[in-house]
Amino acid sequence: MPQSAPRLARKLSIMLASTAMIMGYGPMSTAIAAEPAAAKTVPAGQNPLLQPWTGPYQGVPPWDKLDPELFPDAFQKAMAEVKAEVQAVIDNPAEPTFENTHVPMMLAGETMERVFAMWGVQTSNKSNDRVEEIDAEWSPKLTTFYTELFLDPKLFARYKAVYDKRHTSGLDAQQIRIVERSHDEMVRDGANLSPADKEKLVAMNAKLEGLFSAFSSKLLGDEKLYTFVTDKAELDGLDPAFVASLAAAAEANGHAGHWAIKNTRSSAQPVLQNATNRKLREKVWRAFVGRGDNGDANDTNATIAEILKLRQQRAELLGFPTHAHYRMADTMAKTPDNAMGLMMKVWPAAVARVKEEVADMQAIADAEARAGKGPKITIEPWDYRYYAEKVRKAKYDLDESEVKPYLQLDKLVDGMFWAAGRLYDLGFRENTGQIPVFDPKVRTFEVYNLKTNENVGVFYLDNFARDGKRSGAWMTTYRSQQSLGGERNVLASNNNNFTEGAQGEPTLISIDDASTLFHEFGHGIHYLLQQVKYPALAGVPRDFVEYPSQVNENWLMTPEVLSKYATHYRTGEPMPQALVDKILASQKFNQGFETVEYLASAIVDMKLHDRKTPPADVDRFERETLAEIGMPKEIVMRHRLPQFGHLFSSDAYSAGYYSYLWSETMDADTWAAFTEAGGPWDRSVADRFRTILLMTGNETDRAEAYRAFRGRDPDVKALLEKRGFPTE
Repeated sequence: MPQSAPRLARKLSIMLASTAMIMGYGPMSTAIAAEPAAAKTVPAGQNPLLQPWTGPYQGVPPWDKLDPELFPDAFQKAMAEVKAEVQAVIDNPAEPTFENTHVPMMLAGETMERVFAMWGVQTSNKSNDRVEEIDAEWSPKLTTFYTELFLDPKLFARYKAVYDKRHTSGLDAQQIRIVERSHDEMVRDGANLSPADKEKLVAMNAKLEGLFSAFSSKLLGDEKLYTFVTDKAELDGLDPAFVASLAAAAEANGHAGHWAIKNTRSSAQPVLQNATNRKLREKVWRAFVGRGDNGDANDTNATIAEILKLRQQRAELLGFPTHAHYRMADTMAKTPDNAMGLMMKVWPAAVARVKEEVADMQAIADAEARAGKGPKITIEPWDYRYYAEKVRKAKYDLDESEVKPYLQLDKLVDGMFWAAGRLYDLGFRENTGQIPVFDPKVRTFEVYNLKTNENVGVFYLDNFARDGKRSGAWMTTYRSQQSLGGERNVLASNNNNFTEGAQGEPTLISIDDASTLFHEFGHGIHYLLQQVKYPALAGVPRDFVEYPSQVNENWLMTPEVLSKYATHYRTGEPMPQALVDKILASQKFNQGFETVEYLASAIVDMKLHDRKTPPADVDRFERETLAEIGMPKEIVMRHRLPQFGHLFSSDAYSAGYYSYLWSETMDADTWAAFTEAGGPWDRSVADRFRTILLMTGNETDRAEAYRAFRGRDPDVKALLEKRGFPTE
């Protein structure tokens, strides 16, 4: 999942509410609030968060100066600077033009952009109780500031004046696109509301930001918890390196001699997949799927209900029937019906495949019971991954434990860099230790063009889970490319939550983790390759965002990458071809589970937001909706509503989780283009993919761009075939 620091430069083409994916903030009062008493007093000009970045590569973030107490002062002063810059545009006595209105607005807010980049890391990678307090206080203030700023009728008047003359003022196609998108976005977000309704909108957005912050804090609270194990025998079946990491986590938390399983996906999933102890699997599963839903101080249900109510009120205030219609107005899918139409083309086949998968697993469990190798059981959700591995072994003679020794994290990082070089001429030189980082284990790389040696930027890699870091995986940019105002290079980062190997041992990851590694790097490639002039045309629609990342997953299993970079951590030998063949043969295995787990979350998201009356009882809505669509009882949603950060830590993916499937449809069709051309390394296809789709941001309609690349719209049959589902 990508995130980018909010920037004034992109505000009018993609309002902050639709692009801010960092937990805890979104669009931000022309009346600047008084500095809170608890904030650190910083003499004028001495707050390092406000200073231009110095050092190599056009300047890099001073992560060594990161201090939560500096942010209130930084927010305060950066807001004042933004206000002055916008006011200068408003007060310009000259007739509004693209050059004196859009251009200075796109160049404004550089200081705030830097502050937000650092705040994003503070909240997502290095959070603590004090950070959460500051976030809860300042998110509503910042939201109010930006909402009011862009509802100023004098500012809108200037944009409307340029819009009205867009076809007679000598603008080029890109400038006209910016003018039209900016005008439409401002109208969509309330520019034509009455003063009284604008006040309502400001209050709603501020309240929502406070609720997003509260949700994130509660979820993080549950993800900080551990399941402690006192008897090592309970860990039978788990990889020894993983067990060693659990022992280290327990010792770090004051439980030496025990084992600690953190309540995050990266820790829970290996247990659910490999632990022979069924009671432990159930315990870990219940803790994981119960995040935010335990009736305690971290319960998120009431917070979510309030978010849903406010979202619907806001949508109606802005003239939309539902929140889903509001959020989808500037997407490729356009409407909730179109998104649901795609999902329901895939859902029945996925559910049917789950029934087949469960039958295979139940047969193995029954056979074990008859042979006295286990009790008689019925497959439950905490059994699915465990017995799926047994089926994989039986059908394909493939055991995850056979594969993992060949998947060394550092070697796979080398592999993804090598592939990016071969496809896109991107080079990566490690410079860890030469520039500041926010955690000692963050690696850094200079990015350059292999043909010209020209600097592209810097890539930060934060791979490991730790307290204070939110769960999941994401990509973000600390600085994005643009040529307006002078060419800027890219500072990009990938953030994962892998479990680090024990001291002295390499970190070994699963095939799923390896796919995640390549996925997030696909986002990074997208931003590193971007070549746009105007930052207002940098951000792509939400249902295009996941497309480059999903395409990039495909190169993981290519023979060239596996032979060079999937080497055994002890012997150094490449993965045997027989094992590769077994992995490839099993690629369509368990696709029922993978698809249903994801699609259930996407469908529930859309049904939750495509309705005029939001549910007050969130748990009940989830249960009833899943029953209505025929959710198999052996599976839970990938993200249950009480822990669905995509939806409730910001507006970013609300009514938008479908976008992964929308993007994957294009991904499958794009991979088919490579296959048709002769293979994954075909440079003619790679060059067209790069120049038409990756480099161009949102300079043209993305559906038109895809048609220019492929010669037609994407065909869902490629996705169905990829997953092994019937295409008719």
